Amino acid sequence: MEKMKFASTRSAYGKALLKLGKENPNIVVMDADLACSTKTALFGKEFPDRFFNMGIAEANMMGFAAGLAISGKIVYVSTFAMFAVLRPYEQIRNSIASQNLNVKIVATHAGISVGEDGLSHQAIEDVAILRAIPNMKIFVPADAVSAEKMVEEASKILGPVYIRLSRPDTPTIYNPNDYVFHKGQANILKDATEARIAFIAAGNMVYEALKVSERFENEGISTIVADFSSIKPLDKEKLISIARRTKLIITMEEHTVIGGLGSAVCETLSEEYPAPVIRIGINDLFGESGSPAALFQQFGLNSEEVYRRLLKKIRYL
Repeated sequence: MEKMKFASTRSAYGKALLKLGKENPNIVVMDADLACSTKTALFGKEFPDRFFNMGIAEANMMGFAAGLAISGKIVYVSTFAMFAVLRPYEQIRNSIASQNLNVKIVATHAGISVGEDGLSHQAIEDVAILRAIPNMKIFVPADAVSAEKMVEEASKILGPVYIRLSRPDTPTIYNPNDYVFHKGQANILKDATEARIAFIAAGNMVYEALKVSERFENEGISTIVADFSSIKPLDKEKLISIARRTKLIITMEEHTVIGGLGSAVCETLSEEYPAPVIRIGINDLFGESGSPAALFQQFGLNSEEVYRRLLKKIRYL
């Protein structure tokens, strides 16, 4: 059996930026004094004339990014998700999104997997906030392979993009030689013509969904697992197709259940194909300080806790 490989999505971001920088002299990168943590320092070392450390001034960074985008640059801006979204919301909305500018907000350290830094650094509502902004595209990669592809694809998309990355090393799910990413396109990892349950997941929760699925498959319960890494736009056609072939949909995200992937799925199905949905995520709570593993256990996000929660419900399907 091949040994599981681990890598962080933020490291993949740094790698992708280097590649983009070599291919496209129009790429510029900005950071808010966290370049070593976000891995944009790799770009800064290679292309110092196209890298700007804006200091701990995130709103100013977004304003400057808008100006550079107006001048024709493709701008990647980075800091921790808490500071990339919640602090400069007005500048993102009014200066970037309203003009559909080519600013790519790639935020690291999202969700409770930030760990011991606690609730002040754990952005668990960032997707919900940005989903409400017109023109914004939102991508949440499941692993380092998909993160790298998304960063590259974002440079080809006109307008603002938000890419949500995490802090720790996570399991590698995809083969870099096979994986292709396009906005608005979901990827089915495990399929069944008629499944009792379907897991719709994003980010770090895709791997947890695969593990939960395996538990149920071993009990003879057929499943579908789909990576909905493009949260906005959402792959509505694939979602409806999955809903038609299953009895229950489970959404899984490292984000509040309010306004994120689960909400996007429920909103779509309520209008297109009403179906039962259970949302797995953070239930209207703030994060806490602790190791990522301990927090996933406490908030019911790891595969074991998800399995326990669903077991009784699924047996009656």
